[in-house]
Amino acid sequence: MKTQLFDAVALPSAQAHLPRGDAPDPAEEATRYEAAIAAAGGIDLQLLGLGANGHIGFNEPTSSLASRTRIKTLTHKTVTDNARYFGPDEVVPRLAITMGIGTILDSRAILLLATGAGKRDAVARMIEGSISAACPATALQLHANVTVLIDEAAAANLKLRDYYETVHPGGADEIYT
Repeated sequence: MKTQLFDAVALPSAQAHLPRGDAPDPAEEATRYEAAIAAAGGIDLQLLGLGANGHIGFNEPTSSLASRTRIKTLTHKTVTDNARYFGPDEVVPRLAITMGIGTILDSRAILLLATGAGKRDAVARMIEGSISAACPATALQLHANVTVLIDEAAAANLKLRDYYETVHPGGADEIYT
């Protein structure tokens, strides 16, 4: 996150908050992180990506929709998808500290980005599917202030795609100008 996002947008380190994945006691770190969120008055903007299996954060399918920051075992698919972020001699982690779905839903605003054909099934389930722990991203339907930005490939399986394009025919340019 630091290299790929925070440094790229020149976000001051005092405003960038992540749980420490290298903490000696990960469970204690998860508790500390939840307390830090509360002490800061909550999260103004939660930025999310979307996993091909519908995970948000590292909340894999079957994660509780009320979950808080905790340690999660990653699916084989998630480990494989994230291997690109590690060097050839590095071991890809099988566990992660992740903000829980309940914590994410407490955010005042959520922005989710998804691109590519590999996300098309997850995007369709997230937006048009029933709310279910089988696709954690469906929980975002419960939030009043979510913006989803997707490309054509990620939108390919949306049944109501014509409707969405009618609502915002100019895409993000129309919404944010």
